[in-house]
Amino acid sequence: MNAHTQSLTLQGEAGAIEALLDRPGASQPGSQAARGLAVIAHPHPLFGGAMSNKVVQTLARAFVQCGWRALRFNFRGVGASAGVHDEGRGEARDMLAVISQAREGGEALAVVGFSFGAFVAAQAAASLAQAGDELAALVLVGTAASRFAVPPVPQSLHEKTLVLHGEADDTVPLAAVLDWARPQSLPVTVIPGGGHFFHGQLPLLKGLAARHLRSLA
Repeated sequence: MNAHTQSLTLQGEAGAIEALLDRPGASQPGSQAARGLAVIAHPHPLFGGAMSNKVVQTLARAFVQCGWRALRFNFRGVGASAGVHDEGRGEARDMLAVISQAREGGEALAVVGFSFGAFVAAQAAASLAQAGDELAALVLVGTAASRFAVPPVPQSLHEKTLVLHGEADDTVPLAAVLDWARPQSLPVTVIPGGGHFFHGQLPLLKGLAARHLRSLA
């Protein structure tokens, strides 16, 4: 993302996991400690999804701008990550492994995902909540609710959760996300005219994510 992006190799159950970490104020000596760690999951690996995805990069920028460390990683079988696609099961375990290795002590944690990555992020958030690990933020974008059995967001996380979806998403219809969110009474923020990849609307996407983070400060 910039000259201060750090390449990492972490370990998952299938082997190496390729990752990139950005820190806030990396070019400013003496900058304050980060607010926490955001771990961001990318779209479906079998349809070209990778940590280089523009939406994933935009979300990382939003977190860095708000003072967070932002870590993106490639799912198993993507880029230099070992293993093969596991339909979201192994990917969720990999996300938990990434969190465990990259988190510094008990720092604040945000779990973030786009499309298939939102499905994986929701699984990771549910597992962490079940273990008593309270997230500081959950951000789900283009949640693939029409394609996967996305678990509900734990009630304790609702006020810390941002669900963003494009009105004109033709990959995951808005109606499917509303059907998933309705039984939970979980609000969904709709970007008017937005498609699945938010072409031409990435600055708006970044601004909405940053606004959510500032509201939690």
